[in-house]
Amino acid sequence: MKKDIHPEYFETTVKCGCGNAFTTRSTRKELKVDICNACHPFYTGKQKFVDTEGRIEKFKSKFAGGYASLKKGKQKTAVKQAGD
Repeated sequence: MKKDIHPEYFETTVKCGCGNAFTTRSTRKELKVDICNACHPFYTGKQKFVDTEGRIEKFKSKFAGGYASLKKGKQKTAVKQAGD
């Protein structure tokens, strides 16, 4: 192996937004993550939405009544023929 071409390798502290912290090794001394194995739905079995800027609430309020096109029913439209 060549010398002086590899980055430094540190013992790293990883901190999650939920408050969980663990150590691993990386080229950085500290890492901050939004979701870890303690709060991710895949590992916990609980469904949790990570919502930024209220997008889920906006979607739910927009489509709370259902789709308007499905409620109206289909209306017949007159189609003109090219020769008329």
